Amino acid sequence: MDTIALPMPASLARLGEWGLRSGNRGTAGVRLVRAAMDLPSYEREMRAALDAIAPDIVHSNGFKAHVVAARTLDASRALVWHIHEYVAARPVTRSLLRRYADRCAAIVANSRSVADDVTSAIAGAPEVRTIYNAVDLERFTPQGPPIDLDALAGWQPPSAGSVRVGLVATYSRWKGHDVFLRALARLRSTNVRAYVIGGALYDTDRSQYSLGELRALAKRYGVEGRVGFTGFVAASERVMRTLDVVVHASTTPEPFGLVIAEAMACGRAVIASGAGGSAELVRDGIDALTHAPGDADGLARAIDALAGDAALRARIGAAARQTALARFDARRLGEQFAGLYESVRDRAVAHR
Repeated sequence: MDTIALPMPASLARLGEWGLRSGNRGTAGVRLVRAAMDLPSYEREMRAALDAIAPDIVHSNGFKAHVVAARTLDASRALVWHIHEYVAARPVTRSLLRRYADRCAAIVANSRSVADDVTSAIAGAPEVRTIYNAVDLERFTPQGPPIDLDALAGWQPPSAGSVRVGLVATYSRWKGHDVFLRALARLRSTNVRAYVIGGALYDTDRSQYSLGELRALAKRYGVEGRVGFTGFVAASERVMRTLDVVVHASTTPEPFGLVIAEAMACGRAVIASGAGGSAELVRDGIDALTHAPGDADGLARAIDALAGDAALRARIGAAARQTALARFDARRLGEQFAGLYESVRDRAVAHR
């Protein structure tokens, strides 16, 4: 399989809805003008790359990629949008996708929650199918080497009986770092060693915390000595195996929740924010515990329950592994996409 890297111009890569809506109008206008000036040349590059490959079907990921692909493709190629985020709450994105939806042959959503959102937001949308993301179940397993989170956080090894609890997420503002830090301040358990694992990975403006901001929040809530910041760790399966409890704390409904699926595959006890796509992945009290989005008290209660009961952690972790095997197998994803592509191809042939 050949790979051609065609990076977006910085003006397009850094253009995000959060930045446009939260910045002043003058600055947002300048960013839009710069992106609009760079867009035609990027579309020409994209068109040339696709002409060289000559695919029957183009599968796009990401809102900007959906728009560029729709504007670039000719009628001889079918377009599949793979939507991983909610559309209805993003007015600029929603408007653009509505404008170009008639050029799309099918839409894949990564959860039923996202599928419902797309269907309601895009009038006359083409076929929308739900296909859950997959996890490499041979890589994400309960067995295997851990990683030294304490060294990454600049800490000494924990005392005996400590329970490692970690929020694994990018620094996006909706990932619930504030909720996690407030929950730590409300714990009754004294054996919890907490970690924030992740980094500021995205290019879009104003959409994420800095490490300095997170450290300031920890200090404000009086937990700066109880939480370590490791930065981004590429070997996420080793992170999962090191943690006793993996926390997912998104403050808005999560489209899917890959961290949840990966942690379940590693047989970890997961605490998930119970809304959106993430709520579809787990069964509360069976293979995970859940809390309401933004509920620091509820999250603290769930952490306390797991920190104080090793048998509960083991039971939920074992059930989580079985759920992952049944639901997140890559073979299932491949079969579902193959069926979709065949359907799109057949419709395109009939149309011609």
